[in-house]
Amino acid sequence: MPGLLRTIATRVAPALRGPAVTQRANLYTRPAKDALGPVETAVGLGMFALAILGPSGWILAHLEDYKKKD
Repeated sequence: MPGLLRTIATRVAPALRGPAVTQRANLYTRPAKDALGPVETAVGLGMFALAILGPSGWILAHLEDYKKKD
């Protein structure tokens, strides 16, 4: 019985899927058109640091408030 189901599934499944769609990633191996300046680099690094360290800093700064039992 499992062999019969497998045979039916392999013959019916491609018809149910429809035409195959080829997906390609858009990858470019060239350098950027415009170089990033030092201000843009500093702002980018600052935003990443704030996004990563901000929530944990908030929790550590308010740790005593979280310890209180109401």
